[in-house]
Amino acid sequence: MGVLNVTPDSFSDGGLHLDEADAIAAGREMVGQGADIIDVGGESTRPGASPVPADEELRRVIPVIEALVAEGAVVSVDTSKPVVARAALEAGAEIVNDVTAASGEMAEVVAGSRAAVILMHIQGTPRTMQENPVYHDVVAEVAAFLEDRAHRVVAAGADPGSIAIDPGIGFGKTVAHNLELIAGLGTLAGLGFPVVLGASRKTFIGRLTGIEAPQARDQATAVTTALGFERGARVFRVHDVASSRAALRLAAAIVSPQQWDEWSQA
Repeated sequence: MGVLNVTPDSFSDGGLHLDEADAIAAGREMVGQGADIIDVGGESTRPGASPVPADEELRRVIPVIEALVAEGAVVSVDTSKPVVARAALEAGAEIVNDVTAASGEMAEVVAGSRAAVILMHIQGTPRTMQENPVYHDVVAEVAAFLEDRAHRVVAAGADPGSIAIDPGIGFGKTVAHNLELIAGLGTLAGLGFPVVLGASRKTFIGRLTGIEAPQARDQATAVTTALGFERGARVFRVHDVASSRAALRLAAAIVSPQQWDEWSQA
């Protein structure tokens, strides 16, 4: 899953794809590098980020979604607003990636459209989430939250097979919490839904490696992709598709030879 932020203030690529043509070209490039999904977002969810009005978010994402879908790309929309999700699905997006795990009306939007949905865990809001995140058992608490949200979406009418779950690396978590969650991905996979890992370029990688510039963290991100696959994650939301795809192919060949055979013949 290639990250395409059409925003001025995302932590890694903010401002790079504000121009519609630049955003479309970037999405096209990620598809060429092997991205199976392009995740288009019009509102930053970095720590401390301020909300964006729905009309502005729509202005940013809809033309890009329409253009990429017209070129044959599978597109997800990264939004927590039902009105944006609905418009994006009408524009051809097939997946809603919601950092609030389909709270409120979003469950009905997803169920009514028969779209796929990624339910992500967050403690607090983007503005407050990193102030003082506390858990007694982060893996167990995140797993219980995501299982509950998945059941709510199914109760609203969604197909269980359309749901994936994301532990929300960096969303209301300390470095230690992030590491525990990545190590415990098997517990999340045991819930029966595909697990999404979104660790790309995040602050905890910089703190552990000493790499200050987010754009320089792609090699370290690829390590999380390989380790995440080994622990049960199956969707990887990354900024640099090429490096993580190479790591994933190597990890799959070692950890899951049968799946590697299927991929290599596709």
